[in-house]
Amino acid sequence: MEKKRLVVSYKNCSTEVLDAIKKKYPLGYSDSVIKVQKPNNEFFYAITLDTVDASYLIKVDVKIDNLTEEEFEKEFGDDGSSSNEESPLGREDDNIENIESTETTYDE
Repeated sequence: MEKKRLVVSYKNCSTEVLDAIKKKYPLGYSDSVIKVQKPNNEFFYAITLDTVDASYLIKVDVKIDNLTEEEFEKEFGDDGSSSNEESPLGREDDNIENIESTETTYDE
């Protein structure tokens, strides 16, 4: 007997299938997502799962970062590379050259 081949949405998975997903992908499935092309040139993203009686293609939602550079700068601000503002990591006078030596010499 051949296994059933099913395509289901993650949102519509049974508890047993969700438990099997957690067992197969204990650290998450983000590195296992595949892009599935449909005959009409549309596509969806999915993960695979095989059980004793079925082979699943489980549709998952994928968030794609497709912001333009201008939208990114508007959303997150300038990267600060051309700014004269003080660095959040320290001040200019925190350079190692400006620190006086604190070594002590012991005479025997």
